[in-house]
Amino acid sequence: MTDEDDSASGWQLTESDPGVFTELLKSLGVPLIVDDLYSLDSASLAPLQPLRALIFLFKWLPGAGEPESTGGAYDNAFPGFFAHQVVQNACATLAVLNALGNIPDLTSGSELRELFSFTAGMDAQTRGLAFTSADWLRAAHNALSPPSAISLDGLGLPKSTEDAYHFIVYLPVFGSVYELDGLKQSPITHGPYEEGGEGWVARARGAIEARIDTYPPGSLEFSLLALRDDPLPALESQFAEAQAIGDAVRGADLAQRLSDEHAKREQWAFENSLRRHNYVGLIHSLALALAKAGRLDAAADGARTAMKKRIEGRRKKRQPMDED
Repeated sequence: MTDEDDSASGWQLTESDPGVFTELLKSLGVPLIVDDLYSLDSASLAPLQPLRALIFLFKWLPGAGEPESTGGAYDNAFPGFFAHQVVQNACATLAVLNALGNIPDLTSGSELRELFSFTAGMDAQTRGLAFTSADWLRAAHNALSPPSAISLDGLGLPKSTEDAYHFIVYLPVFGSVYELDGLKQSPITHGPYEEGGEGWVARARGAIEARIDTYPPGSLEFSLLALRDDPLPALESQFAEAQAIGDAVRGADLAQRLSDEHAKREQWAFENSLRRHNYVGLIHSLALALAKAGRLDAAADGARTAMKKRIEGRRKKRQPMDED
């Protein structure tokens, strides 16, 4: 779960963004990527296969999401990897780890591999403590969090209560679809799936839709991401093969897909560089320039008016503000 109080745990808020998660995976030495999902229909999922897991972000409500409301059941004898969330704001990385720990023959960096090996056989609570105590893992998690250069502590300002959001993961484990939520007592099974057709995704879709249906109609406080194999190596191999046999049509199609993948990664890299940057100096310089020009008060009033309109517009659309 994520909220505004991150100072005690040292774990910062994580944005629900595929570029952020892919950068985290890269830092862990895992050759997988994350993509946005806007629909769970077959046509939308087909280009992303093979899917390893679905990462689901939702507005956390006390007591919500119990298995009986979504057709699942607690599996206290779960045979795979599961860790509890024991600190605030670690749920994004924990959701990823709960997925990675259940992927057979996973390729990963030495630090992650050693941590998985060290925690083998531990109970979920102890395992969660071990993972969130790893300084290198916390550093990887925090690497793309905005710098906190301005502190309002000690000013006596009233604390506002913001909505809390939480990451969980759905994936196949030993022939069944599981929901792994670090705040739950145990993994939740949603039953076995058929290998043919859409496979495990069909059952996961039903579980996610049932979860969304527990919220008021029209609620938009959700985000869905796909954890998948990196398509670049396969695309590059197929492109080289098409060139070798002189298949111009297939080569052109693969060249376009490769171009799209590289463009997407360039965009991720640019956005991640913006996330790492500290804008305090820029803001101070702009405010100083406006003040010297006698335009600061007018600019501040204009900004307040624009923000009020923006908040009102979001309220009418019932959209959360924390994504901005």
